[in-house]
Amino acid sequence: MYTLRLWSVRHARGLNSLYRGIERVLVALDPLWRRIGYERLDRPVAAVERTVKGMLFDCKMCGQCVLSSTGMSCPMNCPKNLRNGPCGGVRENGHCEVRPEMKCVWHQAIAGSARINGGAAAIRTVQPPVDRRLTGHSSWLRVARERAGGKT
Repeated sequence: MYTLRLWSVRHARGLNSLYRGIERVLVALDPLWRRIGYERLDRPVAAVERTVKGMLFDCKMCGQCVLSSTGMSCPMNCPKNLRNGPCGGVRENGHCEVRPEMKCVWHQAIAGSARINGGAAAIRTVQPPVDRRLTGHSSWLRVARERAGGKT
């Protein structure tokens, strides 16, 4: 998984484009999702999301995905769960102080965001704290509902 996570950051531009395309499709299907019911869809969509994002990004299913803002590097992989930049303990070689064998998630995020159009600005956006009530729920559906103008 770790190797694939690093690959995803190196290919952030293409994956971000794919991600945006999926988002557009989900937003366009909002009338169908409303008829079926977002709550009813959450479990099966979250299962697909967990599989896809788990494989590509080692996703932790926080329910508040910020991959497009972090260069396709999931900040929830940080042992300290930092959502807004690296801690002060990043080693000189760019590796994590807690897990020395792992590259710092935020060093990867900065590198990945440089590959995405608008990514350098997006990574500077301060993320709110994680709402643990959303853990395990589909962020895809939440974003689709928000973009379509519905409440979350």
